[in-house]
Amino acid sequence: MPGRDGLDVLPDILKLEQAPPVVYVTGAQDGRIAVAALKTGAADYVIKEANDEFVHLLGRAVQGAIERRRLAIEAEKAQAEVLRERDRAEALLREVNHRVGNSLQLVTSFIHLQRRQMQDSAAQQALAKVQARIEAVSQVHRRLYTSDDVTGVQLDAYLGGLIDELSSSMSSDGGPVLKLSAEPVWVTTDQAVALGVIVAELVTNAVKYAYAPGTGGEIRVSAHQQGEDVVVRVEDDGAGMGDSNPKGTGLGSQILDAMATDLGSRITFESSTKGTRAQLVFRSGMVRKAGLGE
Repeated sequence: MPGRDGLDVLPDILKLEQAPPVVYVTGAQDGRIAVAALKTGAADYVIKEANDEFVHLLGRAVQGAIERRRLAIEAEKAQAEVLRERDRAEALLREVNHRVGNSLQLVTSFIHLQRRQMQDSAAQQALAKVQARIEAVSQVHRRLYTSDDVTGVQLDAYLGGLIDELSSSMSSDGGPVLKLSAEPVWVTTDQAVALGVIVAELVTNAVKYAYAPGTGGEIRVSAHQQGEDVVVRVEDDGAGMGDSNPKGTGLGSQILDAMATDLGSRITFESSTKGTRAQLVFRSGMVRKAGLGE
């Protein structure tokens, strides 16, 4: 190696496709050379001396370097297998979500057809609420099988799909206009299911009670991040709640309370002669916005 020493050659060896472990042997007593060799990538180093101890130390160094390389290769293989299994599991979970979402969509379609065949308005309204609740769950599964992150969903996209479905189901009834304002806040899948059911329940309740038949109006849904909390509101400009208690049979209130409890929160209502506002504040299990922390 004219003009080159071991430290010059070592990087070339380590650039090989399957570089072997390198034991750096030096006759210099300067410890800085050994440190430089280790920093460059040598597996070990031995100071060369003319005695039997040198041969013994060299043998141990070579065996140790080979063993460490073997363990490193096995660890890399194990890690690669873990990643492959994770990818298989995520692919399977996406497929499950895809099938569940499709099945739930089929159920909501059946309910919609049944509603159109019924003449009793109370029965139609009851079925509309059932349809909205199922759609809230269906939307979660639909978002999961189109997402790379199966642990949560993005609220603006999720609520957007839910509001579109609710608007579509109410279009034949000439109901109020639904408007959404939501940030790309991430929540866990369980939180999304509970929140979706809550929003669907509040929206369908507002459709039924906020405005007089044929008068129209707006129902506004918003979801925003406030520190580590998520603030969700459903509000209208209708007649208000009168006694400040939600209208209905009581089942809707039970569902709202149960879903809010799942979120570790409760729903508060504010009412006036110009409308009603329902608000829910909860701590997200995935406190990050789209594009952050990924």
